[in-house]
Amino acid sequence: MKNEVKPYKEAEGSKKEQVAQMFDSISQRYDFLNHMLSMNIDKGWRKKVVKIAAAEGPKQILDVATGTGDLAIALTKAKPDSIMGIDISNGMLEVGRKKIKEKGLTQIITLQQADSEDLPFEDNTFDIVTVAFGVRNFENLEKGMSEIRRVLKPGGKALVLEFSQPTGFPFKQVYKFYFKNILPTLGKAISKDASAYTYLPESVNAFPYGQKFIDVLENVGFTQNKFQPVTFGVATIYEAVK
Repeated sequence: MKNEVKPYKEAEGSKKEQVAQMFDSISQRYDFLNHMLSMNIDKGWRKKVVKIAAAEGPKQILDVATGTGDLAIALTKAKPDSIMGIDISNGMLEVGRKKIKEKGLTQIITLQQADSEDLPFEDNTFDIVTVAFGVRNFENLEKGMSEIRRVLKPGGKALVLEFSQPTGFPFKQVYKFYFKNILPTLGKAISKDASAYTYLPESVNAFPYGQKFIDVLENVGFTQNKFQPVTFGVATIYEAVK
């Protein structure tokens, strides 16, 4: 399942290349913008993911599309032996490495530049694989989820946190107005990247959320698939077992 929505529509390069370029461009302002534009609600969503992960008693965790490492850092509360975070954007990873060093977590968390659709790990390596706000940026969604399944141990769990779309009135209408008009304007003003926060709502609109994403998980071989909308459906947490 190819996703052709790209950050820079008039530019050359694959979606993958453009996503890496975009996140490199906004990496220094990403954390500030992310928390401001979500009014810090995203922190609560990550806590829910960590709670689900912790219940599995994981030893090795992989955080795909780790960005600046927010979820990887939060996952230390699940008390694993190690957390590997990978991302396609070195700019985001550099910010993440500084945060991890400042928090004294370098013994637990390692960050590495890698492609989510070609993971540099052996089969059956991780107890848990997480992705927060990253799967909609995959160029090929099924390929990325197949790779996640491949590196999971049998019985291991994939946890995906991703934006979705509210359906209830009036929250749906308020959310759409904010997402389409206010968020891109603020994002552009602060990040200085005109495309990054226009791409965000476009990529969310293009993402097959809810049951459609469950269908993708089933197609690549995951079982016991389920999803839980959070904050009126602004985001959704997906669970899938290898």
